[in-house]
Amino acid sequence: MTSRSMVLPTSQAEAPDISSLLRAGRELYRSGEIKRAIAIFQAGLALAATASIGVVVDGVADLHAALANAFMLCDDIGSAAENYKAALRIAPHLVACWCNLGIVHQRSGRTQDAISLYLEALRRNPGHRPSRTNLVEALVASRQFAIARTLLLELLEETPEDAELRSQLGKVCFALGETAEAVIQFEQAVALAPGQAENFYWVGAIRQARGELEAAQAAYARAVHTHPVLRRPAAKSPPAFRALALFAPFVGNTPVEFLFKDCAYQTSIVSLLPGSPPDGSLLADEADVVVNLVSDADQGAEVLPLVAAIAASLGKPVVNDPARIRNTTRDATALALADVEGCRVPRTIRIAACEGLPGGLVLAFPVLARQAGMHGGDVFEKLADVAALTAFLAAHADHDRYVIDYVDYRSADGFFRKYRFLFIGEEILPYHLAIGGDWKLHRDATDMAHHAWMQEEEERFLSAPGQVFGASLDRALRVIRDRIGLDYFGIDCALDPDGRLVVFEVNASMLVHDQNPEFPYKDPYIRRIKVAFDRMLARLAQGN
Repeated sequence: MTSRSMVLPTSQAEAPDISSLLRAGRELYRSGEIKRAIAIFQAGLALAATASIGVVVDGVADLHAALANAFMLCDDIGSAAENYKAALRIAPHLVACWCNLGIVHQRSGRTQDAISLYLEALRRNPGHRPSRTNLVEALVASRQFAIARTLLLELLEETPEDAELRSQLGKVCFALGETAEAVIQFEQAVALAPGQAENFYWVGAIRQARGELEAAQAAYARAVHTHPVLRRPAAKSPPAFRALALFAPFVGNTPVEFLFKDCAYQTSIVSLLPGSPPDGSLLADEADVVVNLVSDADQGAEVLPLVAAIAASLGKPVVNDPARIRNTTRDATALALADVEGCRVPRTIRIAACEGLPGGLVLAFPVLARQAGMHGGDVFEKLADVAALTAFLAAHADHDRYVIDYVDYRSADGFFRKYRFLFIGEEILPYHLAIGGDWKLHRDATDMAHHAWMQEEEERFLSAPGQVFGASLDRALRVIRDRIGLDYFGIDCALDPDGRLVVFEVNASMLVHDQNPEFPYKDPYIRRIKVAFDRMLARLAQGN
C-alpha cells in the first residue's frame, strides 16, 4: 500500500491512537510528504491533549520531536524550536533533540547557545557523533579553532578515512596559521574523496598564500582540470536560482566566503587561468546571473578582458561589469570623485614601474606611498621628505606605485576614525567603524576589544549612520555610488575637522565577514549586508 493511499491504523473504536498517528506520520515523513506528516503529527498532539493523565508521555515527546524534524525540513526553525523544547520538557533524555535544538540556534546566529546545547547532549551521551560534529562547526563559527582542532583529531582517530573531517581540519589549521599542516590535511581529503572539488582549490589558495607560486599554479591547474566548476548547492531545494561566479587566482577578487554562505541559490565558481579558457557550453547551464569576482583593477588588468568576454557570451545579467572594474584604480577613482560636493579626495598620482618622480611635481609632505595592487597596510608608508619618497619608489621599482596626499583625519579627541560602507544595488549599508591612535588604521588591528566606549560608538554608528553622516554626506555617498557604477563595492572613508567626507579607497575588494565573537552587536548589521546581497542577486536573476 502506498503512502498516498495509506489508511491509518485504528483502535477498536475506529479512532486512531497516538502510537498509530506517530507511525503514520513517520511513514509520510520518510516518503517525503512532509506537509502531510506535519498534519498527522499535529493530529496526534491534539489527541494527546484530550487523553487521560495516564497517557504514555514518551509518545507525546516523540510526536513533538518528529514534528520538530518536519518543521526543520520546511525551514520553519521557529516552530521546530518550540517542539524540540516541548519534547525535552517531557523527555530530557532525548539526546537527538538537544543536538537538533543546537542546530536551530546555530542557524539563528546564536552560536554560543548552540554550543551549550551540544555540550548538554554530550553530557548525556558523550559518544553522540552528530553532537560532536556539529559542535566542531559551532566552535569554528565562533573562532574557537584550537578547541575545534582537538575535537577533530579525536573524531579522526575513530574514522581516519573521513574526507569531510580532513577538510574541516585543514580549514581549522589554516585559521590557526598552520598552513603546512593545512595543505597536508587537504591533500589527504583530495586523496580520500576526489569528487569533493573544494579541497583541490584550498590547496592552491594556501600555497598561493604561502608564496609557493609555482606549486599554487600547479594546484589550481589540477583543480580546474579535475573540477572545472566548483559547485555549492543551495540551502534549499530546489534552489531559488543559479549564480555563476568568475574568479581568477593570483589577482584580487571580491571576498565571498561570507556572501556565498547558506544561500537559497546555487553558486558555481569557475576559475580562470591563463591559457585555459573555460568551456562556454559547460557554463551555459550554470547561471541565471553572473557575478564577476575579479575586483582589483591593478592586479586584474590582464584577465578582466577575458572575464568581460565570458560574461558577454553567457547573455545573463552581470554583477560588477568588468569594464567598470577597470576604472576603479586608485588614481582613476580619485579623479572621478574629485569634484563631489562635500568630499575631500586626496590627490593620487600613479608612477609607472621603473620610473621616478616626474619633474615639476609639487608635493606637500608628509605624503603616502604604496605599491599598486596592494591592500591593507602592506607596502604602504607615510614619508616625511623627498629623500624618503625617492628611496621608497626605488625599493619597489618593479611595480607601479601611488603617491597620495596625506590627510590628517584625527578627531578632536586625538583618535583616528575610519568608516566602511557597502554599496549593494541601491542600498548603502554600514559595515564597521575603526577607532585607533595611528593614521594607518585597520579594524581588526585596533584595540577596540578592550575599550567599551569604542564598541558603543561603533554600535551607535551601525544602528544610525545618519547621525554621523548627515543628509549632505548621504547625498555625497549616493553620488559616489552612481559615479563608480558597480553593483557591489565598498568605501573606506573618514570625516575631516570641517565635516567633509575624506575618501580613502573605493573598490569591490573589501573584506566582509561575520566572524566577530568579541563584538556580537555587529551581527545583525552584517547580516543585513548578506540579505541585501542575496536580494540584489535574486532581482537580477529574475530580470527585475
